[in-house]
Amino acid sequence: MAREDYEVVIGLEVHAELSTKSKIFCSCSTEFGGDPNTHCCPICMAMPGTLPVLNEKVVEYAVKAGLATNCEISRNSKNDRKNYFYPDLPKAYQISQYDMPLCENGYVEIETENGPKKIRLLRIHIEEDAGKLNHDPYRGGSLVDLNRAGVPLIETVSMPDISSSAEAEAYLRKLKSIFEYIEVSDCKMQEGSLRADVNVSIRKKGETKLGTRTEMKNMNSFKSIVRAIEYEINRQVEVLDNGGVVSQESLRWDDALGKTFSMRDKEDAQDYRYFPDPDLVAIRLSDEYIEEIRRNLPELPESRRKRYIEEFKLPEYDAKMITASKYLSNMFEKAVEICNNPKSVSNWIMSDIARILNEKELEPSEIPFTAEELGELVVLIDKGTISSAIAKKVLDELFVNPKSPQKIVEEKGWVQISDEGAIKEVVLKVLENNQQSVADYKAGKDKALGFLVGQAMKETKGKANPQMLNKMFLDELKK
Repeated sequence: MAREDYEVVIGLEVHAELSTKSKIFCSCSTEFGGDPNTHCCPICMAMPGTLPVLNEKVVEYAVKAGLATNCEISRNSKNDRKNYFYPDLPKAYQISQYDMPLCENGYVEIETENGPKKIRLLRIHIEEDAGKLNHDPYRGGSLVDLNRAGVPLIETVSMPDISSSAEAEAYLRKLKSIFEYIEVSDCKMQEGSLRADVNVSIRKKGETKLGTRTEMKNMNSFKSIVRAIEYEINRQVEVLDNGGVVSQESLRWDDALGKTFSMRDKEDAQDYRYFPDPDLVAIRLSDEYIEEIRRNLPELPESRRKRYIEEFKLPEYDAKMITASKYLSNMFEKAVEICNNPKSVSNWIMSDIARILNEKELEPSEIPFTAEELGELVVLIDKGTISSAIAKKVLDELFVNPKSPQKIVEEKGWVQISDEGAIKEVVLKVLENNQQSVADYKAGKDKALGFLVGQAMKETKGKANPQMLNKMFLDELKK
């Protein structure tokens, strides 16, 4: 059978590190990047006799995430012990939530090639992160760093409603966008602040029973997740077509080799021997507490997108792309405050800035220059100080050496030539040297004008005012 004969079923478990200043059960710092074992204490190192105390901010952030994803918020909740041993989990159990999570039955809406689609959420619950093992490939052995142990997480578990790698990416990007907007997580995937466990299964089209799923653990790159899903779908199709059986197991994705490797049999809930944590009190939330959080939710992507269409008259596609990232959206708004030209700012973000981010494989939050500098760049174009061609060079410079666009233009000598005499001199020279193009234009070939203007721009190294050039060429060609 071919791949087209199978239906793909995907569910995602997304872990987001919360942006609290302290850990979930102690006062240690959650700051990323400290020296090994400098952000830990007897509590997060699980020393005998220590007791955890729940960080109230963790509950608040989890409720915010639940409200922003249309979840029901539980008034009664608790923490449970999830028992398993790894070298980077000092207690040999993880404090998580089992049968009474904080948030349940939500959904996130994504855009697909067939229109909008709701991805249902089974739950969002709180839990603690484990530490990290640093492996030494040269001398052998591993060292444990417990700075991350006890960092608060929310785990968002989707229903198996995702049908392709493209939908999985759209869902993850939407979830990331929501968490950034409500400021519960910085979602820096390169730092592991947002990572996903990806469950994939296939079944013959028309069947209702789910196939056996495999799980790829701790993935923190959109590109890798898409590649891994595509590989795993094809692998399972090949196994079934050859008469084999797909095993329920946890897999490791090797990005360099582009394939998965088996780690262990996949555990089910009963394997973890959950039971309520006896050291922590139950979580009781009042209606007033929940409504206060709901009232203070910031503007979400959909609301901001509608506002951009109405207030700034942006096309729906532009508004959707810009508001997908809170960082880009904030940059857009601040830049517009300076230049009062929303369409131009949108064009720069959608075209050249997006292109450079893609080429350099950067996240929007890694843009090195400010919104004020982008707004200043648009002002320089609108005032006629620089041409659009020069502005592209200024933007390239901003990504390498960010500073005031005005200073860049002055230092590089890129001020636009708007002197009529100087431009006329260039126009006459180009006409003299391109008689064939002059004849072509007069014969009705309008493209010849574009060629002549291009030659003039080359002659002036892109500094001539393009509007003045066009007008002057037309005036001369009509003589």
